[in-house]
Amino acid sequence: MIRKYFLCPKPNPKAQIRLLCFSHAGGRAGIFREWPQYFPDSIEVSGVEFPGRGMRMNESPETNALQLAAATAETIRPLLDRPFAFFGHSMGALLAFEISVLLKKQCGISPRHLFASAHPAPQDPRTKPVFYNLPESELMEELRRLNGTPVEVLENPELRNLFLPLIRADFSVVQTYVYQGGVLDCPVSAFGGLSDPETTKDSLMRWKDVTTGPFNITMFAGEHFFLNTATRLVCQTISSRLRLTAADTSGVSARVLGQR
Repeated sequence: MIRKYFLCPKPNPKAQIRLLCFSHAGGRAGIFREWPQYFPDSIEVSGVEFPGRGMRMNESPETNALQLAAATAETIRPLLDRPFAFFGHSMGALLAFEISVLLKKQCGISPRHLFASAHPAPQDPRTKPVFYNLPESELMEELRRLNGTPVEVLENPELRNLFLPLIRADFSVVQTYVYQGGVLDCPVSAFGGLSDPETTKDSLMRWKDVTTGPFNITMFAGEHFFLNTATRLVCQTISSRLRLTAADTSGVSARVLGQR
């Protein structure tokens, strides 16, 4: 196993299931570094590193969703030697879906559960303008609006010069994506932020149409990056769903968590 492709803060050879986590646009595997503390020993958590960040900094970032999904499916194969589940946030949700489709088609295997967080269902046509190719000043405004990029990155010219090519590539992955018609057979849980202007509850509900397995939706207090403000609750919900997966039957359920 080549460790530069993964971050596993707490390896556990005796874990019953591996949770592989895929980050948002501009993110890296390190955002999941603290997650193992919120999970039982039966679940091993690994963040998947995409090219252009972390120990893969010297690699060019990918700009096409299907190509990135195919390459990532290859890199994670060493981790699929036991039951596994996927969690993806925003861009990561889209990639987790396409990787699941590829694994089902090519290998006949599926994740025990797919957790799709803060991204509309893949079959939803894009209605918002693309901005991955905007001039720097306008792209910066979009990043400030999304409120997911540290201020020190936006205000430091050196860090900004390193970060902007990566974020442009990641936004291209999302904004040029075209759904290819894949359908899964595993349980799917859609997560959303109650105050997220980017992803509505209706768009999350449509994830139920890309699986023949059980579906549920959970809404958390917070905006697009609620996984940073409700980390413990997100992880506890994932852990609970993994325990219940075997007992789930087809249908749709919905919950709101963390709302005051």
